[in-house]
Amino acid sequence: MKVVLLSVGKTDDDFYTQAIDIFKKRLSYYIPFETEFIPDLKSTKKLSEKEQKILEGENILNRIQQGDYIVLLDDKGKQYSSIEFARFMEKKSHSVPKRLVFVVGGPYGFSDEVYQRANEKLSLSKMTFTHQMVRLIFVEQLYRAMTILKGEPYHHE
Repeated sequence: MKVVLLSVGKTDDDFYTQAIDIFKKRLSYYIPFETEFIPDLKSTKKLSEKEQKILEGENILNRIQQGDYIVLLDDKGKQYSSIEFARFMEKKSHSVPKRLVFVVGGPYGFSDEVYQRANEKLSLSKMTFTHQMVRLIFVEQLYRAMTILKGEPYHHE
């Protein structure tokens, strides 16, 4: 199983890019992992929020492959502790044959079509974070989950 973090918009702050790269390198010892980016929409001033979500949704759906298991990073999703997320990843490693894709949407969330295609929704917190922070928090938690599953000392209770 390959894990993919699919995001609308690039991480343009060097601080976040460097931190994400550190965890991507660490993850390479545990699982196949990659990040994919969908470019931000251009000329959005004349578009409504709904129109933006629809266009971003089309771009997201165009990047999803048949057989992908889709988990939206969404504030209405299920919340896990780090240990529970590790168990979630363990279960998915046995049941998802190809790609487990976690999706970070645009500034207004996901279109109805993306929600319909998704298999699950996951919330990282009840708090609101920037999309760049979400990417970093997610890759750190994914790394933490892998170390928990391997019984390594990174996570402390």
